[in-house]
Amino acid sequence: MTAKRWTKDEIAACIARDIPEGAVVNLGIGLPTLVGNHLPADREVILHSENGVLGMGPAPVAGAEDYDLINAGKGPVTLKPGGAFFHHADSFAMMRGGHLDICVLGAFQVAANGDLANWSTGAPDAIPAVGGAMDLAIGAKKTFVMMEHSTKGGEAKIVERCSYPLTGLGCVARIYTDLAVIDVTPGGLQVRELAPGWDLAAVQALTGARLTMVAPR
Repeated sequence: MTAKRWTKDEIAACIARDIPEGAVVNLGIGLPTLVGNHLPADREVILHSENGVLGMGPAPVAGAEDYDLINAGKGPVTLKPGGAFFHHADSFAMMRGGHLDICVLGAFQVAANGDLANWSTGAPDAIPAVGGAMDLAIGAKKTFVMMEHSTKGGEAKIVERCSYPLTGLGCVARIYTDLAVIDVTPGGLQVRELAPGWDLAAVQALTGARLTMVAPR
């Protein structure tokens, strides 16, 4: 089989598949917003956005956008029946108060022990503040990361230790990339699933920390 990387939508579908019925889930800025488009219509998942939205639906169809109703990344969203929007401070109280079951965040780096770096590369022109990422990473009961496995320059984004400024310590539970689904465990990084045509050795060669394979689900 020819090795194939998962597309962004295929990664989002993997994450949507793993979100349980009844979960309250924050979708971070960027790639994670795609997850909302892949949740089954018959599964009740309550989507939260940092800027003060609860009960988001999938992205609106072209031409039906309402830019008074947006997510934290300023992208237009829909609202499901029973959904609500509210003050930013109330949204942060939800994030900090342990009311989110899962948050899905992008990342620049994830360390073998689950440390997360996702707000700055430390470059002079980098974003000057962490925003709500720290509150989400620590406040949610589980943090999932959605990202490409390597940088555009081919550098590993899963590393033994993060070199970029940290967002949270030991907070990442699972990593979804275009090559693999990887659990962060006390025993190390465990690969649960591989993209079509990839084997552990090939993915290990593109990873900066040791991987082990668990039985396929």
